[in-house]
Amino acid sequence: MAALGWLTPRRRSATARSVLAGEASAEAARKSTTDVLDREGAGAEPEFPVHGDERAAAFFDLDNTVMQGAALFHFGRGLYKRKFFDTRELLRFAWQQTWFRLAGVEDPEHMQEARDSALSIVQGHKVAELQAIGEEIYDEYMAERIWPGTRALAQAHLDAGQKVWLVTAAPVEIAQVIARRLGLTGALGTVAESIDGVYTGKLVGEPLHGPAKAEAVRALAAAEGLDLSRCAAYSDSHNDIPMLSLVGHPYAINPDSKLRKHARAMDWRLRDYRTGRKAAKVGIPAAAGVGAVAGGTAAVIAVHRRRR
Repeated sequence: MAALGWLTPRRRSATARSVLAGEASAEAARKSTTDVLDREGAGAEPEFPVHGDERAAAFFDLDNTVMQGAALFHFGRGLYKRKFFDTRELLRFAWQQTWFRLAGVEDPEHMQEARDSALSIVQGHKVAELQAIGEEIYDEYMAERIWPGTRALAQAHLDAGQKVWLVTAAPVEIAQVIARRLGLTGALGTVAESIDGVYTGKLVGEPLHGPAKAEAVRALAAAEGLDLSRCAAYSDSHNDIPMLSLVGHPYAINPDSKLRKHARAMDWRLRDYRTGRKAAKVGIPAAAGVGAVAGGTAAVIAVHRRRR
């Protein structure tokens, strides 16, 4: 059943800072990407996505939807390797990542700590420097953690001639690297303030999380001339229900318990790649099943206890 949230006025939970963060992310995404060329699909056309529907697009959450684990953590590992910060900070990142992987949900306090640490670490560094490092970190830590099943879903939209965007709380520069490496159209991510190409240690608005993601999708859809009722969105987290509710084709991928319950109540489509099992209501392209077993959960990193 298609979600009808996109027909309703903006939710009250979207604060002015959420709107600012969403609009800034949409603007950054449009400036950094070019249109994707239409690709011809092979064989019979699937019912969804609709081939050649240029007013449709797909929006994918990143952490635990497209990629196992949190992009910000993997980025932190790469910065540690390059001596941007010390071992104590790395252990904190490791604990946050382990909790995230085991619990399967985002902890607001952990997320805030990770963002604050990342901002302090990059303050004073050049944007171009972090973009170059992001390319290296993708190869070192992220490429092997892409869920094959979700990647196939994104490819189905691309093969139908539609644009595909990542939507994530991770820094937009890192999100853009991942999107480019996966052959996607672009990315919406958290925008860190920079002056003359140097990070100030502040954000534009707030992290692209929860309602801010919905605002980013709304702003991008308006700028691109998209019909949200014909668009799709994919996420693992109940925090992304505002974004999922905007589109006509919401999908719960590797869902946490709250999202699974909500998706079933709303008759949204489900897919879980963590164990290879298929949800009762699939209704997605057959290509999405490729690699479902191969995309099982990677080994959880060793747990380090923080000593204060």
